[in-house]
Amino acid sequence: MRAFALVTLLLFVGLACAATPEELVRPIADRWAEIRYGLPEKEQAAQFEALALQARELAERNPYMAEPLVWEGIALASEADAKGGLEAYLLARKAQQSLEESLKLDETALHGYAYTGLAILNARGLVWPFGFGGKNRIRAMKYFRRSLAIDPEGIDPNFFYGEYLYSLYRLNEARGYLERALKLPSRPGRELADGGRREEIKAVLAKIEKDLKVIARPSGGR
Repeated sequence: MRAFALVTLLLFVGLACAATPEELVRPIADRWAEIRYGLPEKEQAAQFEALALQARELAERNPYMAEPLVWEGIALASEADAKGGLEAYLLARKAQQSLEESLKLDETALHGYAYTGLAILNARGLVWPFGFGGKNRIRAMKYFRRSLAIDPEGIDPNFFYGEYLYSLYRLNEARGYLERALKLPSRPGRELADGGRREEIKAVLAKIEKDLKVIARPSGGR
């Protein structure tokens, strides 16, 4: 009986100490922020490639966990953004597959970020059919809205949706989402990522204010 009780206790302690999915991917999230906001652009592609491999290894060790797949998709998409050119499309395709695979396991993982990632890929014309046609726009809008439905107070979905609306020249709508993102508090442990994101938000807001001033400027006359 004592031996059984000891085994039960050890099992309980082991379960209690087990890391949550978000804790398991935290080193990947932290490293992503260090690369994105701490390294020169010319050094980022190789580091994002290594990070994607790290996320893939974690996904293989945890086949029923969506979070590593989401981060693999994020790292691959970031690598695509850093490299550009034809290779960006190939990497974006891999990112799309990882994000879609994660949705089959848990669409709410990491506050629904897989939908944000898929929205960004479509918004930037990096998934089939390539380009910026109507199908890409429809899918981007669908994914952005799904992401915001899951995490309406998330800094990333509000920022990226606002940025996308700005690209469509829907300036006032874009400003609303960007201002909301700017006011949101930093996530515990994600201060570096959120600080970098706020600088990006401010940059887009500055462009919007400049465009709105041009629109409001009287034409003709003196």
